[in-house]
Amino acid sequence: MTGNMNKLKRFRPGQNIIILFALVLLVGVFTGLNPNFVDRYNIVSMAQSLAPYAIMSLGVTFVIATGGIDLSIGTVCIAAAVVAGKLYTSGLVPLWATVPVMIGIGILFGFINGLLVAKLKLPSFIATLGTMMFSRGLSALIVADPNIFFPTGTWYNKVFSNYNGIPTGILWVVGFTLICSYIMYKNRTGRYILSIGSNEEATRLSGINTDRYKLYAYILAGMGSGIAAIFWSASFTTVAAATGNGMELDAIAGVYIGGTSAAGGVASVTGSVIGAALLVVIRSGLNFVLARFDLSLNSTYVTYVLTGIIVVAAVLADVLKSRRRRK
Repeated sequence: MTGNMNKLKRFRPGQNIIILFALVLLVGVFTGLNPNFVDRYNIVSMAQSLAPYAIMSLGVTFVIATGGIDLSIGTVCIAAAVVAGKLYTSGLVPLWATVPVMIGIGILFGFINGLLVAKLKLPSFIATLGTMMFSRGLSALIVADPNIFFPTGTWYNKVFSNYNGIPTGILWVVGFTLICSYIMYKNRTGRYILSIGSNEEATRLSGINTDRYKLYAYILAGMGSGIAAIFWSASFTTVAAATGNGMELDAIAGVYIGGTSAAGGVASVTGSVIGAALLVVIRSGLNFVLARFDLSLNSTYVTYVLTGIIVVAAVLADVLKSRRRRK
């Protein structure tokens, strides 16, 4: 088992280099088609958009590394922001207290998902689909307001979003990436999570409590959603209740594009962030290109098409690599 663990510590840096090269190439292409793409305002805007998605991607990487999935991260992110925002606007808590409230809500839903999957043995797709709908509906019932408004121009925005044109959210993303890398590759929790994804039965027979570490993985994903809610509400100060569907797909797509295996056992923490950045660049770049050439196409739908192709290609490449390794 020790030899297996040593192998599981390794990720595929070559994959990260390829994705990073694709990211730089895309930036170059979009800049060539419309030089306004690298305007300082747009760079800051992309950085603000990236922060919540990157953090959700970091959290859900642990779940995908076990071979599972968490479809609730998007709605949990918005639910956390909406509930915390309602408490603040009602005068029940000060602004600073919304931070632990959002993180706590994320952890709670992660814990529920972990219990459903690890203890009750529900398929992760079904369990998290249920909590996705539950979190979306519950937050709307609790809040009842269609929109929640967070303050602008306060320390909250400066610390978590934009300080005089500096995208502070990206600094937080770098810090969280380092922490998640340590947990995944240098800490027992991450090694056991990867081992579960590689061969859960062998991991269990070696004396490891697989249910416990599966639970940890979902708690980390839920925590990621709660933290992402902080950056979302700091950057986009109007948060609409009963939304969040689709956010999880972008975050999960970033993880797959970044090199984490859909089958589990192999994870790239840094790759998840780069994958999320790639999708943000595509979304923003298409807006600029379509505007530059006055094309009557909806950039959102074009982004869906490209993202679908990229995700399928990334997962297919992973499957082919796995087949070659088995041979």
